[in-house]
Amino acid sequence: MPEIWLVVIGAALWGVDPLFRVLLLKYLTSTQIVLLEHIILFFFAAPVLIKRRHELWNVRLLQVGALLFLSWGGSAIATILFTQGLATGDLNAVLLLQKLQPLIAIIMARYLLKERLPQYFGVLIALALVGTYLLTFGWSVPDFGAGAFVQVGSLLSVGAAILWGGSTVMGRYMLGSMSYETVTSLRFILALPLLLVITASGGGSWIFPTNGGEQALMALNMILQALLPGLLSLLLYYKGLSVVKASYATLAELSFPMVGVIINWIAFNQMITTAQLTGFVLIWATLYMISKQQSDGPSARLN
Repeated sequence: MPEIWLVVIGAALWGVDPLFRVLLLKYLTSTQIVLLEHIILFFFAAPVLIKRRHELWNVRLLQVGALLFLSWGGSAIATILFTQGLATGDLNAVLLLQKLQPLIAIIMARYLLKERLPQYFGVLIALALVGTYLLTFGWSVPDFGAGAFVQVGSLLSVGAAILWGGSTVMGRYMLGSMSYETVTSLRFILALPLLLVITASGGGSWIFPTNGGEQALMALNMILQALLPGLLSLLLYYKGLSVVKASYATLAELSFPMVGVIINWIAFNQMITTAQLTGFVLIWATLYMISKQQSDGPSARLN
């Protein structure tokens, strides 16, 4: 199986996140949830990092910067920016602006990683973005309202898109010198100090259910959310990313909105529309063509 499908599966697992998050958001803030997730993941990541500590001996200053971008930006700040964007800005504008992620990642990969793009790659980008648009908005044209793109929510959303798009490139850069297990562990561990500071400075109250059954369900949701859309997804994602170009991977990540549509259909009884089905087909056709090009062409490994 071409490694790009590991990226597809890893990103698709992010789509199951709402199944676990619904209960948690009844009691905790987004920052508190992210902090607890990283505390759980620390106990899985720390033994891996201890075992592979020799990989840290020759870390250069530039790599430290990439790791901080990956952990602080991708794991912590981007999620907070996106959540705040939804709370303070136009929802349509915030969602549409997130589709800047592939473009940001591809541009950064071109200039930072010197990746050469294959023929007709621009057409593939266009197909994937059209498919994602159809999944998000259907056949309708979003009504942004006057000045929506300069609202605070829109600016926060652009910040999240930049950080998530950049995290793909920084992760690909680090995988040139570290194993995917080490990069995954560092992403979780390095984010913890920043999340502790942000959560403490937020001043939000910690509220937990008093009913024993709800407490058990909340604990189970937290553990599953940390292990499935958290740990397992990133292990698959970084294993695939270790041999897949960042410019390819960022399009493969569009499997996330597709899974979101399926989850809404199965769990929340929201039927898939014709527009969403069309978007689904467009994105998967794009992923198939990218996978075929990677299989037929030379290896994408870094030198």
